[in-house]
Amino acid sequence: MASSGLEQSLLNFINHAFNSLGWWGVVGTMTIESAAIPLPSELIMPLAGWQLVLERGSSAWMLLAAAFYGAIGNLIGSLITYYIGAWGGRPLLERYGRYVLVTRRDLDRADRWFNNRGEITVFTGRMLPVVRTFISLPAGVARMNLVRFSAFTFVGSFMWSLGLAWGGYKLGQHWEDIRSTMRHFDVPIAVVIVALIVWYIWRKLRELQRESHTAH
Repeated sequence: MASSGLEQSLLNFINHAFNSLGWWGVVGTMTIESAAIPLPSELIMPLAGWQLVLERGSSAWMLLAAAFYGAIGNLIGSLITYYIGAWGGRPLLERYGRYVLVTRRDLDRADRWFNNRGEITVFTGRMLPVVRTFISLPAGVARMNLVRFSAFTFVGSFMWSLGLAWGGYKLGQHWEDIRSTMRHFDVPIAVVIVALIVWYIWRKLRELQRESHTAH
């Protein structure tokens, strides 16, 4: 399947980064991707598996290097987003959250969730399209333990990067088939996210309605 005009522009950017910086191009582009900027890892890592491993005649063991550099980039970008959430997210939501139906009680629930289930949430989120790009923000708002956040971000990102790089390595010049296949999951995941948002709004409106009736 041919790339869209936008994806072709992104590919040109990634290619330029790889040609100019080599493995550090992987770190840089994956940092961008994990800082909640739309630059799909489904383009970056398969291309790395082909261009930086297979095309250069390197051993398949270099896939581990590709995954390592990809995970390092993800960790850097995730920490940027985490600190944005930690430094600005909660104070902002405590002050203005009521306008988007987010209460202090909701923030406290998020804190408890990431304190009790943060590891599995971050680890799993790192291996889900769409979700993986934004999971750092709520973890930062909840101020999840930074060491645990970093460790599970790195491990999950390493596995995700390794799988994509291996796919690019095996497919060679047809590596773009990975993105063509994974594109089909974008819409269902987006639908689930929208459904959860709608459910959340509906639940909050019912809570507010019950509180209003109780007050009267």
